[in-house]
Amino acid sequence: MSMTRAQAWDLLTKYNQEPFHLRHAITVEHVMGWFAQQLGYGEEKDFWSIVGLLHDLDYERWPEEHCVKSQELMRQAGVDEAVIRATASHGWGHRVDIRPEHEMEKVLYAVDELTGLIGAAALMRPSKSVSDMELKSLKKKFKDKKFAAGCSREIISKGAELLGWDLEKLLDQTLSAMKAEESAIEAAAAEAGAR
Repeated sequence: MSMTRAQAWDLLTKYNQEPFHLRHAITVEHVMGWFAQQLGYGEEKDFWSIVGLLHDLDYERWPEEHCVKSQELMRQAGVDEAVIRATASHGWGHRVDIRPEHEMEKVLYAVDELTGLIGAAALMRPSKSVSDMELKSLKKKFKDKKFAAGCSREIISKGAELLGWDLEKLLDQTLSAMKAEESAIEAAAAEAGAR
């Protein structure tokens, strides 16, 4: 079955209540939708977005079974196998053996950690926004291993490699996505109580 955004949201919030996790899900949802448009998959935008929204379905309650438990939860809910595979593939190499194959899976793998890093960098700014963030300041934060240490630089770099992009292109494109989607992300986060 193909899911609506409302169905995906209901499933997400069944297992996730933490504002931080909900906000991350919303951010990745919007960034994935932006990339779908940019990379010529406009007709699949909803699918890309739902994969982004649900990619960490199991993380809040089952961090030890991340990307494994989610498959079980989604199958129980009757979620399409394509969504199940795509969301699980971002755990490739550290949680599961499902290698990102489709361009959408590679984008998810590459941007998941990176959106966290960019979000953390935005919070350090007087504006608390990505709108005035420049690529060079993002590159500086990326190189500073102590900054947002939980965001794996290795995974981000491997994601760029999977896409056949250099790191700078990935940083630039993801920052552009977050700038373009910032007001939509803020609105959705506010509605969800995920400030």
